[in-house]
Amino acid sequence: MNSVVIVAAGRSAIAKSPKGSFRDLRPDDLAAAVLRGVLERVPQFSLALIDDVILGCATPELEQGMDVARVAALRAGLPESVAGLTLNRFCASGLEAIATAAAKLATGQASFILAGGVESMTRAPFMSESLRPNESLPAETWLGMGEAVERVAVEEGITRAQCDSLALQSQQRAAAAQAAGKFDTEIIPITLPDGPLVNRDEGIRAETTLEGLAGLKTPFGGVITAGNASQRSDGAAAVLLTTEALAREHGLTPLARFVGYATAAVDPVHFGIAPAAAIPKLLERTGITLDQIDLIEFNEAFAAQALASQRHFPLDWNKVNVNGGAIALGHPLGATGARQTVTLLHEAPRRGARYGMVTMCAALGMGAAGLFEFL
Repeated sequence: MNSVVIVAAGRSAIAKSPKGSFRDLRPDDLAAAVLRGVLERVPQFSLALIDDVILGCATPELEQGMDVARVAALRAGLPESVAGLTLNRFCASGLEAIATAAAKLATGQASFILAGGVESMTRAPFMSESLRPNESLPAETWLGMGEAVERVAVEEGITRAQCDSLALQSQQRAAAAQAAGKFDTEIIPITLPDGPLVNRDEGIRAETTLEGLAGLKTPFGGVITAGNASQRSDGAAAVLLTTEALAREHGLTPLARFVGYATAAVDPVHFGIAPAAAIPKLLERTGITLDQIDLIEFNEAFAAQALASQRHFPLDWNKVNVNGGAIALGHPLGATGARQTVTLLHEAPRRGARYGMVTMCAALGMGAAGLFEFL
C-alpha cells in the first residue's frame, strides 16, 4: 500500500443558515471557490495531475444535486479530464470523502485527489414533501434527531446544566481562537458576487453566558436548546491528497499522513453515541492507543449527544475541540468532517501534536472516525 499524505487544506468561513452570508451563493459555486483556494496553496502544482474530486454532501438535492463534485470541479476551472464523485454518509460525508480518496491513492487508483465536503443548509430540502422515508422500516428509524437525542439524554441521565456548560465551553474556546486569529490561516476568503468578502465564521457568540443559555426554550421539552445544539450552517472544506512518494517527486510538503478510518453503526435512535463505537474500531485497526492521540475534533451535533457518547467511550476533553466545536462554529452537515480535518491540520503544528483524530455521529445510527499523523 502507498503511504497517503495531505499536502494542502482549506475551508470557507462557516455562515449562518438561512440568513447568513452564503444564502444567495449556490453550493456548487461555494465548493468551487474552496477548491480553487486549496489549489492556490500549492502554486507550482499542475492541475493536469488531478485525477478526481470527491465531495461529501448530506443532502445532495436541488442545487446540491447533479453530482455537485463534478459541477464544482468544472466551476473551479479544473481541466475537463478531472472527474467528480459525490458521497453521502450524512454528517460523516466530508470525512468519508477524504477516506475514500485515501483508499484510492493507497491502492494506486489515482495520483492526486481533491476531497472534502459542501453543504448549503439554506438550499437543502430537509422538510420537503418529496423526501419520503421507507415505510417498511420501523417508525423510530426516522425519529427526528432532536427527539432521539432527548431520549438518550433521559436514558443517560444528562442534565440541562451539563449541556449548557459544554455549550459555554465551546463558545468560549471558539471566541478565543477567533480573537487570536487561529482560524485565519485555514479559512479561504470568498468574495460574493455582489462584492462583500466572507472570511470570518458567523456563528461564534463571544457574549454567551450560562445565564443566557439557561433562559432559552426547550423545543422538545427536555435538555436541548438552540444554545446547546449545533447551528444550521452553510460551508465547504477540502484537502489535496497524494502519495508520499509523489509529494516528494513534485516538491510538495506533507501536512499530515492519513493513517486510518473506521465506521460503525448502532440503533438509529441512539445515533449520537455511534462515535463511541467507531473510535475503538479505529484504534484497533491502526494499533494506536487513545493516550497517543494529542488532538481530537469531535462534532458537537448536540451537547447532550456529545455527553452521551462520552459516557460510553470517555475522551480527555482537554484534547477535544480545543478551538470550539459545532455548537459555536456551526455544522454544515456534509462539509463538517472535512472542516474538522482542516482545523485539526492547522492546529497540530501549534501544539507539536503527532496524532490527531476526527470523529462524529451521523443520521440513521452511524458513526465515523479518522486518524492522522502530523509530519
